[in-house]
Amino acid sequence: MRDHESNYGAKFDAALKEGGATPHLLQYRSPNTNAYMERFVQAIQQECLDQFIAFGTEHLDLLCREYQTYYETERPHQSMGNMELIGAAPAPTSAEAPPAFDDLECTSRLDGVLKSYRRKAVA
Repeated sequence: MRDHESNYGAKFDAALKEGGATPHLLQYRSPNTNAYMERFVQAIQQECLDQFIAFGTEHLDLLCREYQTYYETERPHQSMGNMELIGAAPAPTSAEAPPAFDDLECTSRLDGVLKSYRRKAVA
C-alpha cells in the first residue's frame, strides 16, 4: 500500500511488480488508512528486527514470518481489549482473580526475543 507521494512513480510500481508484489494506491485525503500499516511496520522494527542482524533474505523472511505469527496469534492488542487478533479466547471477567505465578506458562519465539504469557490449561 502506498500513498500518492511524488517520490513513488511508475518505476517504483514496476520494481514492486518485478518482485512479485502488487502495488495498491491509497485513496486521496485518507490519512488514517495508512496509519495501520505504519504502526505494524513500527512494531516489527522495534520489537523484532532491531534485535537481529539478518544474514540474507531467507533469514529476514524467517524473522518476519515468526513475528507475523506472534503478532497475529500471541501479541495482545489494546484496541481488542488486550486480546490476540486470531484465535482470541474470551476476555476474563473483572471479578476473576489475577493468576498465581504457578498458573502461567511462557511461550517464546526467536530465541526468547518475543515472549507471551498465558494461563495454563486446567485439566
